[in-house]
Amino acid sequence: MLSEEVTKLSSLQLDALREIGNVGAGNAATALSQIINKKIDMTVPQVAILPLGEVPDVVGGPETMVAGVFLRVFGPAPSSILFLLPRESAMYLVDMLMGRDRGVTQALDAMDESALLEIGNILAGAYLNALSYFTKFTLLPSIPALAMDMAGAILSVILIQLGALGDHALVIETEFSTEGDGVKGHFFLIPDPGSLSTILAAIGVKE
Repeated sequence: MLSEEVTKLSSLQLDALREIGNVGAGNAATALSQIINKKIDMTVPQVAILPLGEVPDVVGGPETMVAGVFLRVFGPAPSSILFLLPRESAMYLVDMLMGRDRGVTQALDAMDESALLEIGNILAGAYLNALSYFTKFTLLPSIPALAMDMAGAILSVILIQLGALGDHALVIETEFSTEGDGVKGHFFLIPDPGSLSTILAAIGVKE
């Protein structure tokens, strides 16, 4: 049962997962810096495992408007990735990407949406590269999907898609900041049953 496997992680295992999160965040910061031509700092304040039903609480509650990028991961440790950004952070990221002043973007057009999808793609790739580096697995992401909605609504759709696949998520809270302006995002890795054990065994911290 994934629930037990997931909730009984030792501090050593969480440290290993946090290290993967830190390397992933570093990769992502480098990639984003190159795109917007500004130095981006990224930190991973916390790594936690929590039931999927609690995911909306992490981003401010089920009614919080968020941008969500979702994709599947294929390979020896199949999983799903969900990247959630509060609406304001998403708009600010689009401003940065498009070279606009902060606050200019108030609604997303098709170009803005593809920019956010590209960010989701880059972030997912950055974390997957870190995961691949530590596990030596080849992990391939699907094409990402984007939704702008209440956190609870986005999660409901994903839960239906996943069915009973994953019932816990590994949350890697990620903060991006550029020149003092912070953007907070949350990166969720939702392992299919058995995938977390596979990952932990591959990085050598199996209980």
